[in-house]
Amino acid sequence: MSSGSMLDVICVGAANFDTIAVVRRLPKADERVITEQIMDAAGGPAATAAVALAREGLQVGFCGVVGNDATGRKVQDLLESEGVDTTWLRIDDDLTTPRTIVLVESKSATRVLIAQDYRRPRARDIPIGKAPWLHLDQIGYGPAIRAIERCGSSVRVSLDAGIPIDDLSLKNIDMYVPTVACLLARYPGHTIEEALISSTMEGVTFAAATDGANGVWVLVSGRAQHVPAFSVPIVSTLGAGDVFHGAILASVLRGSGLLDAARRASAVAALSCRALDGRSGIPKAVETDEFLAAQEIGP
Repeated sequence: MSSGSMLDVICVGAANFDTIAVVRRLPKADERVITEQIMDAAGGPAATAAVALAREGLQVGFCGVVGNDATGRKVQDLLESEGVDTTWLRIDDDLTTPRTIVLVESKSATRVLIAQDYRRPRARDIPIGKAPWLHLDQIGYGPAIRAIERCGSSVRVSLDAGIPIDDLSLKNIDMYVPTVACLLARYPGHTIEEALISSTMEGVTFAAATDGANGVWVLVSGRAQHVPAFSVPIVSTLGAGDVFHGAILASVLRGSGLLDAARRASAVAALSCRALDGRSGIPKAVETDEFLAAQEIGP
């Protein structure tokens, strides 16, 4: 699917296919366990963020690499079914589309991932100038930054920094959202607030740090403010962080302040945990509106 008009954001990075199995408990070494449920679903941090952005009503594209195989075609078809522009999804004849095996423990909803490595997009394939924002994961970061620097572009950049990135520079990053663990590893000896402030001194405009079930911290007027996670029945947390990144960017692009954007993104991510896979539970914007309205009314 190709769009001839300017998009709101293009997500750059990983797309893959997951095989997800639910077990009563995670196996020990040399142990055989019986799965309660098994399914296949599309995944990848940047690709899942693209779906979250699309369900929030934004015009979004995806740039990445898959193999010229049935799995790669399925990845493309599923993105297009969400309205995601796949013009910049490169089909590589020499690549097998990466897959991830995911074990989900039913009682705790914790998971173990066994992943094949991703192929990075080429810098020359990054669609600079096709959207005012790029959203990058750890796979898309290097090529996209090289493309931006070569073009001298003023495109704005959102970074999912939930997985450590070697030689990370925040010079070209407008929205920086690591996990709390990654944030404090970058700024050892700092508090969360001090670390978020330090990131803005490197050039970041919007700084936040996710902390799983403990919620998210956002920097507003030089102060770290905590947004608690929503309490919902959880089937699996697979992809919830990727969903959060897409949803918080969607709200910022619509003009919300970072605190409100983080609250809405927390709701979107929480609702996504209703499903075993990382995408099918992602709510559309109207469902998120209704959920947040119900939180205001209370029981």
